[in-house]
Amino acid sequence: MDSFHKKAVPQEAINMLLNYLFPHFMHKDTGGKWLISLLIAITLLVVIFNFFIPESSALHIPTYMVTLLGKYLCLALLAIALDLVWGYCGILSLGHGAFFALGGYAMGMYLMRQIGDRGVYGNAELPDFMVFLNWHELPWYWQGFEYFSFTALMIILVPGLLAYVFGWMTFRSRVTGVYLSIMTQALTYALLLAFFRNEMGLGGNNGLTDFKDILGFSLQADSTRIVLFTLSALALISGYIASRFIVQSKLGKTVVAIRDAELRTRFIGYKVEDYKLWIFVFSAMLAGIAGALYVPQVGIINPGEFSPLNSIELAIWVAIGGRGTLFGAVIGALLVNYAKTYFTGALPEFWLFALGTLFIVSTLYLPQGIVGLFSQFKNKQQKQSAKHGALQEETT
Repeated sequence: MDSFHKKAVPQEAINMLLNYLFPHFMHKDTGGKWLISLLIAITLLVVIFNFFIPESSALHIPTYMVTLLGKYLCLALLAIALDLVWGYCGILSLGHGAFFALGGYAMGMYLMRQIGDRGVYGNAELPDFMVFLNWHELPWYWQGFEYFSFTALMIILVPGLLAYVFGWMTFRSRVTGVYLSIMTQALTYALLLAFFRNEMGLGGNNGLTDFKDILGFSLQADSTRIVLFTLSALALISGYIASRFIVQSKLGKTVVAIRDAELRTRFIGYKVEDYKLWIFVFSAMLAGIAGALYVPQVGIINPGEFSPLNSIELAIWVAIGGRGTLFGAVIGALLVNYAKTYFTGALPEFWLFALGTLFIVSTLYLPQGIVGLFSQFKNKQQKQSAKHGALQEETT
């Protein structure tokens, strides 16, 4: 019993410290508190080991690695957005890649306007692809994107407005289940086809690229890359805390009730459509922010981001990590994307097979994802500790 208490005291002290540092609605979210603490620590270490450690040192983290980590963090925020609607509301959206891409295109349009006369054709008003296609004036929907404040507003409003219109029509029609998933997939595929057209004035199949700077800072500078990485980490932490606050609120509890028993919730008197619509729009806005932070770090946005396969892969991240937990979605996104980076470099022809195997294994043997596996292990340990303590008490 003494050894058990010795182990419990440090753990209890750590939990008390975490409870003091985090808001009250996260006190029971042990996984989330550890995740955010690790994210803060890793962000600080990456900044220090990249910016302050000389390149000649073995401890130096190269800038390309910082960019890769920033990309992972943006995709983790996208996973949280999907987990919010799928894990807590029961809406399996196979079109969240569309909201991600729209946020990315909004940022890409701003970055293109910042090029000015430094393009290939030296036209201060028109992007290079418009000059190549013999366009003579900037389309009306490009107006305002030379201002960052306007762009930031569009990053949130455009995905949110699309989600509102789509959600209002589908939820009012009481479309649910697999039919809703197919409709979200059709939405992103329709946008894919539309954005491939040169007539859209968004770069066609080549998309938007050759970005120079953001807010006057060169995108190739190490300091800019560090700032973008840090902003991605802050966005992920903020998105997680906001999502946790929502699911712990009365709104979140109602959304979970809709997921578990939609008809009962409706018969009680709740307007199920309004709750679904609210959470769906908020999730789309989170996805848009993730896309906007993603684009300046990867340096390109094209219609391929609308591909339904990307949205399906996103669902796999959440399923592998553990849906309905938020931090499980982050873990799944980080692990799967790291595996993708490794396999596509070392064994590119095997990546799709590896991804399919991961999904099958998680579906058959880990229905609650990686987080569920750890929860089962923790519960088993607690039962064994309790049983061991009871036996010791009986012997004494």
